[in-house]
Amino acid sequence: MNRLATPAAPAASKAAQAAATESDPRWAAVQARDRSVDGTFYFSVKTTGVYCRPSCAARLARPENVAFHATREDAERAGFRPCKRCKPDQPSLQEQYAAKVTAACRIIETAEVLPQLEELAAQVGISAFHFHRIFKSLTGLTPKAYGTAHRAERVRKELARGVAVTDALYDAGYQSNTRFYAESDAVLGMTPRNYQAGGANAEIRFAIGQCTLGAILVAQSQRGICAILLGDDPDTLARDLQDRFPQAMLIGDDPAFAQLVAQVVGFVEAPAKGLDLPLDVRGTAFQQRVWQALRDIPAGETASYAEIANRIGAPKAVRAVAGACAANALAVAIPCHRVVRSDGAISGYRWGVERKRALLDIELALEQQS
Repeated sequence: MNRLATPAAPAASKAAQAAATESDPRWAAVQARDRSVDGTFYFSVKTTGVYCRPSCAARLARPENVAFHATREDAERAGFRPCKRCKPDQPSLQEQYAAKVTAACRIIETAEVLPQLEELAAQVGISAFHFHRIFKSLTGLTPKAYGTAHRAERVRKELARGVAVTDALYDAGYQSNTRFYAESDAVLGMTPRNYQAGGANAEIRFAIGQCTLGAILVAQSQRGICAILLGDDPDTLARDLQDRFPQAMLIGDDPAFAQLVAQVVGFVEAPAKGLDLPLDVRGTAFQQRVWQALRDIPAGETASYAEIANRIGAPKAVRAVAGACAANALAVAIPCHRVVRSDGAISGYRWGVERKRALLDIELALEQQS
């Protein structure tokens, strides 16, 4: 009896290992050879003794022979050697591009005058056409847009410190008052002096309604929707808006504006339909890169904080990505609810984890119906 039962033990062990591998969300990335998660983990193959990147083009291993490792060092300590095909011990092409884009960002940030595209490309050793393409794919912005966003960030910081408007704009790299004032509405959403005064004289219309997720506040500046806030208490949402624009003229109880709130509520209930309204998105250059990456995640899908960090060319900035998600004031329109932990767990939502789970459930249900 015992001798007959013994051969079943290794088979059961293999089946258990295969099941564990197949239930791990990282296995799906390996099957898809997903380059976007390269660097976030590695996998080893027991039968060959090597470890690989998720995107390795080699023949797919059997799941019972696969193990996952957080770092290259972990894989090597376990006795595995680097794959000669995907070379996981060397920088990947994506990492090389990310390093060049990061170098270009530092050049932009420290330059007195925004460099021309050809000059930037030459400094990082890539053709202008190729550089423009990879810069936008990794940051979500063109080099020029990144430079503009960075200058805007510097102006906002200087004005917030009480620096004179003229000094602030020249310190940020603007070469003339005329050029800055022509762009000031796009940069600040209002005149520089009104921004420095905490939004004085700026008009922001808002209304509070109800949706399946609780209370919802929608606010609109002259540029577009500037806040979509969720919560349990309408008064708390109103105070949050007031804290954001302490000197602005907040206008509520507008019957016409209530129709726009109904449109936003409809979008929250069915995010896949999209929101055909202009947005007033205000944030640092880094935050805007993260938020653009979030808007590229399709409804019904998720990405990890590490994946977003890789997509914007900053693989070590996972905590900063989480911070940018937390700073988002446009719920659902900038879908930070689609960002989850690397193990797929739902956490870290400024409007509550239960609302995050509910939004993902809504999107998944609508995706299954379509």
